[in-house]
Amino acid sequence: MDIYLLNGTYLPGISDPSGIKYQHSSNRLFHNNGDGTFLEKSRSAGLDDKHWSMEAAIFDYDADGDQDVYLLNYGPNVLLENRGNGTFRDITGKVGLEGPTELNGFTKWSVSAVFWDYNLDGLMDVSVGNFLAFDPSYVSPATPDIMPHPSEYAGQASLLYEQQKDGTFQDRSHELGLYYPQSKCMGITILDFDDDGDLDIFQGNDHQANFMFRNDGQGQFTDVAQQSGLAVNDEGQVTGSMHGTPGDVDGDGRIDLLVTDLKYGALYRNLGSGIYEDITRASGVAYYFNAKGQWGALLIDFDNDGDLDIFTANGTAEELIKQKPLLLINDGQGRFTSQPGKSGSYFQSLRSGRGCASIDFDNDGDLDIVVSHVDDKRSAALLQNNLENSHHWIGITLKSSKNPGSTVSAKVSVNTRDKTFVAINQAAASYLSYNDPRIHFGLGDAQTIDKITVRWTGGATEEFYNIVPDQYITLVEGKGKIIN
Repeated sequence: MDIYLLNGTYLPGISDPSGIKYQHSSNRLFHNNGDGTFLEKSRSAGLDDKHWSMEAAIFDYDADGDQDVYLLNYGPNVLLENRGNGTFRDITGKVGLEGPTELNGFTKWSVSAVFWDYNLDGLMDVSVGNFLAFDPSYVSPATPDIMPHPSEYAGQASLLYEQQKDGTFQDRSHELGLYYPQSKCMGITILDFDDDGDLDIFQGNDHQANFMFRNDGQGQFTDVAQQSGLAVNDEGQVTGSMHGTPGDVDGDGRIDLLVTDLKYGALYRNLGSGIYEDITRASGVAYYFNAKGQWGALLIDFDNDGDLDIFTANGTAEELIKQKPLLLINDGQGRFTSQPGKSGSYFQSLRSGRGCASIDFDNDGDLDIVVSHVDDKRSAALLQNNLENSHHWIGITLKSSKNPGSTVSAKVSVNTRDKTFVAINQAAASYLSYNDPRIHFGLGDAQTIDKITVRWTGGATEEFYNIVPDQYITLVEGKGKIIN
């Protein structure tokens, strides 16, 4: 796995004058040499883009077998097509994915995107989350010395672009029931929240109620966040929600949803049939999140014991006050505690974290973490997982021989003799970040895997047998094929 990091840049008329030293900053691609070191290759790869980028959506949008990069920017978005030889070219204008110049009267500000096949026609579509209508001239009378609160700005609609047969994209948001011009998206998560076989859209909103757009399977979406219990937290409050992070935290086979924010977050337990219960307090998460601002978040089994733990990148907003990051350990029943003395020196440091992603960069079977920061250290962090235990694991890549959309948020179950582990195939699961695209399962003490079941999105359920743990494998749709 390589690492692609996005950098802020100097914006004339917007940035503080002292930031002019960053006017030539660009994004950075770090090529994994396979020996624990990385080589910076941004310029030679054509990935040294100089926009103010918020997120890089990584997916094979054209189904040609390699990973493309879609940059979500303040200003025009950029789609960089992978040529298949380690270099990329800008094809944004050709396919029509720049986005509108303005939304709600001000520069479009995109923050999140997920490629998926919403209408199951075999072509990848893309949902783009937009933030707010930023007026650079506005000064808040309440807080004239710092950036105004997001609630003082108008919103910007998130958009769904449908890919046409000629490879171009058309905005279908209005006719699909997805156009909300005053919304302030922070992150989009694509998942089958009600387990009815089609994919839905969760949108975390900043100081607004969240959206949960239910797909009726006939081409229309309806916001059911309030009915499902995902609109607000357990106090009925709207908060600065970030990104919905899906995972089965209590081992019941249903996909729960962690939504970080700038108060104490929300951990929603999936009760089935599209109904969720806020267990932030009951799980112990509220205690550790209280008085911290959580941005990026991960539900990962960092110790391979068979349950999902929580990592969050923390820091306040307007004043950039640094805070300690958090690693919370799951007891196997969905209750979490902190063990700061066992997690390493980084967890004792004060940083102002933002994005974070899980990645097994050394392919040793445990998950490492990349974190971006906005603080005076001006550096990212790569946290290598050196935990030693005898626990087993399996890493899975899903591959389609028919439609790449069938792999997005497909549901995967791993059966061992004593337990069934469930996850969905969704790398876009952290604020401003994409995780390692391989699905990782910690198996605890299980030495054998009896069966792996994949419910392909929009397709059939398929079973795979005779899998040995402690390796990365690829499962191919429609062929029952396992590639080691």
